[in-house]
Amino acid sequence: MAKCLVLFSGGLDSTTLLVLARREGFEPTGLIFRYGQRHRVEVENAVRLAASLGVDHRIQDLDLRSIGGSALTSDGMDVPRDRSEEEIGSRSIPPTYVPARNTIFLSFALAWAEVLGAADLYIGVNALDYSGYPDCRPEYIEAFQRMANLASRSATEGGVRVRIHTPLIDKTKAQIIRLGLKLGVDYSRTWSCYDPVYVTEERPAACGRCDSCFLRKKGFREAGVEDPTEYA
Repeated sequence: MAKCLVLFSGGLDSTTLLVLARREGFEPTGLIFRYGQRHRVEVENAVRLAASLGVDHRIQDLDLRSIGGSALTSDGMDVPRDRSEEEIGSRSIPPTYVPARNTIFLSFALAWAEVLGAADLYIGVNALDYSGYPDCRPEYIEAFQRMANLASRSATEGGVRVRIHTPLIDKTKAQIIRLGLKLGVDYSRTWSCYDPVYVTEERPAACGRCDSCFLRKKGFREAGVEDPTEYA
């Protein structure tokens, strides 16, 4: 069975992606990033999820707080709350954009995939129900794939071309949820919130007010499925 590397955060999209990669005949390995994000609970959740799915995984530590420039990595910026659907869909880039995040993540993934002997990378970018991030667009992925095949030894010497899979890129959240349910994804175990609220010191709940929570709730509503998320 061919290996693939899945950029895995334990969220709605990346969990669907991981299960889909396995269904498509790959042996997936999850790459989880601990980059100083405000919602660090996603790392703990991703590790538990990967283990429960029987998937090998690795946590890659990066400190993007030293760069800042994002509400997810800087204490001096607030995560937007209670934005309307029109505001989220305006395609203006919100403060939760992390500078060059997908470029950094894909670069690490490319390096480790080459060591693992995996030519296939999966990333759960989405160009429909998203918050306007420029590194989620199809033209960005196409450009990175071209670069990857110029930069890697496996491609230039071995003729093994890197393929970046983005099967969710043109799907709405509702479509992703319906697909995941068909694949048997338990969405109650996924985490999407950017700004968790701690019900107790050890028990976080989703805020229900950030863009990510808004899109998650909208997706379940439009899919006609009960949202299993615990919101504060």
